[in-house]
Amino acid sequence: MKLKGKTAIVTGGARGLGRAYALRLASLGADVAIIDLHLDGAAEFGEQLGAPSVAAEIDQMGCRGVGIQADLTQRMQAFGAIESALQALGRIDILVNNAGGAITPADRSYASLTPEEDTRTLMDVNFMSTVHCCQAVAPIMKRQGGGVIVNISSQSGITTYNQGLLAVYAASKAAVTHYTRYLAAELGPDNIRANCLAPGIMLTARVAAQAKARGIGTDAEAAKVPLRRLGQVEDCAGVLEFLATDLSQYVTGQVVSVCGGAVLTPN
Repeated sequence: MKLKGKTAIVTGGARGLGRAYALRLASLGADVAIIDLHLDGAAEFGEQLGAPSVAAEIDQMGCRGVGIQADLTQRMQAFGAIESALQALGRIDILVNNAGGAITPADRSYASLTPEEDTRTLMDVNFMSTVHCCQAVAPIMKRQGGGVIVNISSQSGITTYNQGLLAVYAASKAAVTHYTRYLAAELGPDNIRANCLAPGIMLTARVAAQAKARGIGTDAEAAKVPLRRLGQVEDCAGVLEFLATDLSQYVTGQVVSVCGGAVLTPN
C-alpha cells in the first residue's frame, strides 16, 4: 500500500490504459478521481468491468472512486474538473494525463496529407488537454508542498512510426514529451516531479477491435518487436507504479518507453 492516504486523478480513465492506471493506483491504496469525456466509454469496445463504472470498481477495492465527466480540450471544463476532484478528494497528490489518442482516420494521417481539422483535433485532445490539467493542478500541488505528474506520451512521440503513419498524433505526443521536461525544470524546486510514460502498441480492447481496419496492433507488428509481443495494459501500469511512488523519488523530466524494445535509442 505504497500510496495509502494519497489521492490521484487519471484523465481518460474510463477504459483501456486509463482504467489500468486507475486500478493500479487504487491497488496501492490511493483514492482516485476518473475524469473522462464518456464515463461509460468501456462499453464502446466491449471492455468488461467488474462494476458499473471504473469509479465503482475502485470503491469495491476499498478506496474512494470518483467519476467526473468533462471535455478536457476546453480550458474552463478542465479547470472545473480538477476543482471538482479536489473538492471530492481533499487534495491531489498524483495527476496522470492519459486522455487523448490517435482518434482521426489513419488513412489520412501522413504528414503531407493530414487535413487541418485532424491536426487541430489531435493537438487539442493530446496536447492541450494535458496543458490544461497541468496548469490547473500545479498551484494545488505547490500549496501542498509537492506532487507527481505523469504525462502519457507515445512510442510515436519519441520515434517515427510505421511508414510515416500517425504524423500529427506523433507531433502532439512529442509536444507532450518536451512540455513535461519544461514542467520538471520549473516545478522541481516545489517538490513536484513530472515524467512521461511512452507506451508502444498496447492490446487494449479498442486496439484489438480496430487492428485490422487501421493496420495497427497486428500480428506482423508484434513479430518485429524484440520481445515478440505487443504490450498489455499491465505492462504500462507497472511503470506508472514506479513513476507515481517513491521508487522514483529522484527521477524527473524523463521519458520511460514501454514498448518491448521497439525503441532502442535515447529518448
